[in-house]
Amino acid sequence: MASSPAQQMDAIVHEPSVISLGQIWMDIMMDVADVPPSGGFAVAADAEPALGGSFRVLQAVQRMGSPSMHAGIIGTGIWGTAIRTAMATHGIDHIGQDRIDSDTGFRIVLNDGDRKTFIARYGAEAQGADDIFDDIEPKPSDIVHISGNSLMDHSASGLDAFLRRPESNPLHREYGIVINPTRSLDLVSDHLIEDTVLARPLWSCNRQEAEKLTQRLGVDIDYSSAMTVGGSFDKSMGILCTELGAALHAPLVLRAGSRGAWVREPGGILTHVEGFPTEPIHTRSAGSCHTGTLCAMLAQGWSLIDSVRIANAAASLAIAHSQGGVPQCPGRDDALALARITPDGDPA
Repeated sequence: MASSPAQQMDAIVHEPSVISLGQIWMDIMMDVADVPPSGGFAVAADAEPALGGSFRVLQAVQRMGSPSMHAGIIGTGIWGTAIRTAMATHGIDHIGQDRIDSDTGFRIVLNDGDRKTFIARYGAEAQGADDIFDDIEPKPSDIVHISGNSLMDHSASGLDAFLRRPESNPLHREYGIVINPTRSLDLVSDHLIEDTVLARPLWSCNRQEAEKLTQRLGVDIDYSSAMTVGGSFDKSMGILCTELGAALHAPLVLRAGSRGAWVREPGGILTHVEGFPTEPIHTRSAGSCHTGTLCAMLAQGWSLIDSVRIANAAASLAIAHSQGGVPQCPGRDDALALARITPDGDPA
């Protein structure tokens, strides 16, 4: 059926946006000398509250110049108010559901310098049902971002319903899907993992997430050629990206911090996109900045390789300008300058 004049005009004026189906909560990181045993006691040297989950992905999208929308649930209370205030400050629209009967949750993060220990108190953000995303209708060229946390709780049923829509069929889908999974894939049902893989999204993972995904998919990675005298970290990352990408039948971005990222595109083409080393002064990951920048660049029509290169640059700058250990995503111009790409897409 032909579209109406109003629909045609809407398509003409629509600016491709990034819509996150993820969750936003409050992180409270405490620096401790040692994580106390059960019944023990510890004094935190510092405590830094910061919005976690999809917030920093959407913040990066906004700083890259693309409209950003949060489709997850926000609760009512001190944390929900803080989230709404921060979203309004950063120009992030909330198009999801609100709950008036519970507040958004929070996470206590104990950082002893070697590893982080997490204690989660789930709230409204994790209380979605089958219909949580029923009113979310991505338009052509939009990018839908899916966070691994949405795969693990009550919202998972709504995410599964979204992926099973006829419009999400990869054979004729008019919008893109980018997912960054979780290292806790053991908590995700086989059914949802299968539906997610069948949706053929673009996967963006760090090494730990990618290796967990290979385990859930039953992919046996042969690293023997990387264990020889001439073997290396780079070679093992290339092997992991190649074999996991082949199993997923979808584009894969394998992030590796200062070493950049390995990208496997449809057809089996493997590319190592170099990173931009910087002094590691952060205590939280710059993965959200990388993912948000990647989504924004794809929505703006950049190629996958150029999008990854710009995301590598943005993540490096975010680490260099960390505040309270939280990487701060730069603006679009700064990321393009470091990536040595002009706004027109030409080498600088």
